[in-house]
Amino acid sequence: MLTKQAMQYRSVELETKVSSASPHQLIQMLFEGVVERLNQAKAASQQGDIAGRGLFLGKALSIVSGLRESLNMELDSELPKNLDRIYEYIQFRLVKANVHDDNSAYDEVIQLIKTIKSGWDSISDKP
Repeated sequence: MLTKQAMQYRSVELETKVSSASPHQLIQMLFEGVVERLNQAKAASQQGDIAGRGLFLGKALSIVSGLRESLNMELDSELPKNLDRIYEYIQFRLVKANVHDDNSAYDEVIQLIKTIKSGWDSISDKP
């Protein structure tokens, strides 16, 4: 468990990163946040901490919703539509994982997010 001082430091560190990040880097941070929250949810589930599992799953779902909302559906491309379908599937799997306490769903979703993130990481954010 983090001490109050460590949590404050972490909060300031995150605010600093966000304020200086490019839009590309912000999306990378969201991917990292989803993976981190899912790992926390899985650990809470394994420890029998139902409230903690729900808290971290809720945060992961919120981040995935943000990723969905950030998609530019106006693009003349199938990519945003395909990503939207993947994010919708991820949300479905996470809700189902919570209802059925299915730890394998966390691993599946983490792998999906890591795959999307690796593609995103390969795109340069330099003009």
